[in-house]
Amino acid sequence: MSGILNVGTRALMANQTILQVTGNNIANVNTPGYSRQVAVLETLPGQFTGGGYIGKGVEVLTIQRTYSEFLTRQAALAGATSAGDSARADKLKQLEDIFPGGTSGLGAAISDMMNAFSDVATAPTDLTARTVALTRVSEAASRLRSASTSLDELQGGVTQEMDQKITTINSLATSIAAANEKIARAAGLGQPPNDLLDQRDQLVRDLNKYIQTSSIAADDGTVGIFIGGSQPLVLGYTTAPLSRVSDDFNDPMKSKLAINRNGQTIVLDEAMLGGGEVPGLLRFQNTDLAEGRNLLGRLTLAVTTAMNDQHKLGLDLDGNVGGNLFTPTVFGADNILKPSAPAILNTGTAELAMTVSDVTMLAASDYEINFTAAASGNIVRRSDGALTNFSAVPVTLDGLTFSFAFGTASAGDRFLIKPYSTSASDIQAEFSTPRALAVASPVAGMLGSSNAGSLQLSSLVARSNPPGAVPVTISFTSANTYTRSDTGSAAYVYSSGQPIQGAVPVTSPLSQWSLTLQGVPKAGDTFIVQSQPGNYRNLNAGNATALMNLRDVAMFDGSAMTDGYASLMSQIGIRVQSANYSAEISNSIASNLEKDRTAVSGVNLDEEAAKLLQYQQAYQASAKMIQIANSIFDTLIQSLSR
Repeated sequence: MSGILNVGTRALMANQTILQVTGNNIANVNTPGYSRQVAVLETLPGQFTGGGYIGKGVEVLTIQRTYSEFLTRQAALAGATSAGDSARADKLKQLEDIFPGGTSGLGAAISDMMNAFSDVATAPTDLTARTVALTRVSEAASRLRSASTSLDELQGGVTQEMDQKITTINSLATSIAAANEKIARAAGLGQPPNDLLDQRDQLVRDLNKYIQTSSIAADDGTVGIFIGGSQPLVLGYTTAPLSRVSDDFNDPMKSKLAINRNGQTIVLDEAMLGGGEVPGLLRFQNTDLAEGRNLLGRLTLAVTTAMNDQHKLGLDLDGNVGGNLFTPTVFGADNILKPSAPAILNTGTAELAMTVSDVTMLAASDYEINFTAAASGNIVRRSDGALTNFSAVPVTLDGLTFSFAFGTASAGDRFLIKPYSTSASDIQAEFSTPRALAVASPVAGMLGSSNAGSLQLSSLVARSNPPGAVPVTISFTSANTYTRSDTGSAAYVYSSGQPIQGAVPVTSPLSQWSLTLQGVPKAGDTFIVQSQPGNYRNLNAGNATALMNLRDVAMFDGSAMTDGYASLMSQIGIRVQSANYSAEISNSIASNLEKDRTAVSGVNLDEEAAKLLQYQQAYQASAKMIQIANSIFDTLIQSLSR
């Protein structure tokens, strides 16, 4: 009778345990990271008798969690990728919002400014038209400055957000290390600490939201957590804190991640970080935001420099040479921009300088200059990685000329050049006096009164102000030859529509202007280039026309000045579109993998309810077995007592 009673008791206890496990599953159906648990039963060895082996029942071997290491790891990796893509896409949308289209956009302000000079060209003495033009100049400067301020605010927000998330990463790493310690202690008891394992797995999933990790299990039950390819964030019970540091050039607008272990700071390779919100924000700051700032800076530098240079080629209502329309970019001493940031390991004494040589050739990029010798090396355009070798300094690239400000370079020295990072920061209109608007050209042209050919003036523009050695008389000796009064008897070939430059060779004084004539002259025809007569100056609007015509100059990767903002919006829009697509795809993959993981590890209430009924019946049957065994035992006792 005792055998029946023992079998029943064991069955009752086993089914009670199964019911308890099932109830625990139901209770944790909504607990994040909980893995469904299953009671694993084991049949006890039977007792040998003459009639064969008689079973002794069953007992609970262990409580096992339903868990797929492969699916858990894949879901965590996909979640990291999705989090990184989403973080970058969200910030790119904020960047796009800084550059709106329509009448409120920066492009409209630049177009309105350029078009305002058409009214001045029509009525050069009209102070109202001049005031409107200056107002448009001020509005354009204000919007450029406002966009730069918005970029600074976005930069600050991204930096602050990264710091907060890095703090969270370090906190999660500490929690994983603590979980490792508890699991290692519990593992010595011989049974898996399921709840602790679930807790640690959930912490790892949470960590992957912020930065992608890989893990390696140790024999003692702990796991090592690695980031950046192979750098240990958690080893056993210890952690290595993560921090945000500057790059090799101490660029305040760029960041890198570093891990600190045993007093040593190791900078992580950005390309090896993988997914996660922090790497996503890092890529946005170091790549997308940098491009947005460079696009705005290039637009600002090109537009304001071109407008300033052209305005200086005009005369105002009082006959004075024009000044700057916009506050020029701060170029430092001797008009030399010094935006160079030497790498921390440079050994030479050189400091680099830069000048703008051609605003139509500017590329929206930072540049890294690497010296392989004192005056040779290569320049890397960071926007696309294009490499340009040089064998002498100065060297010109993309409309910029790089030179030594002082000192000498050593082999291995590196410099970061940021031509556009602050171009729009302090831009503003330089003056507000309508009379000082220099819209008259300093040079004038006059056809000879006795000309017999079909010669007509197409254009005459100044290249310097004052225009130098004028007057200059162009005397035609035939339909296709002429001489100039500033070069003696030298003969030149004439072609209708081809410019005649005012820069003269040999020893004559330099006169800077460009003249284009149309038509067929006859021998004896003349054309005189002279200074603008004072009595005609206020009726002349040649420089206003030249300022207005700047809108059609190919300046931004082949696009006209007035299309420069549209080009900027397009380049940022392409990045936004690409980032959104990547975020959608990675989110879909992450969702599918998480469904696959929960299909294995998650709790299904219908399934658990069915098991409750099954195990309830088994429990009741076990109890019935005990009841029968007791009844038989009582009957036996009563029989023996008679």
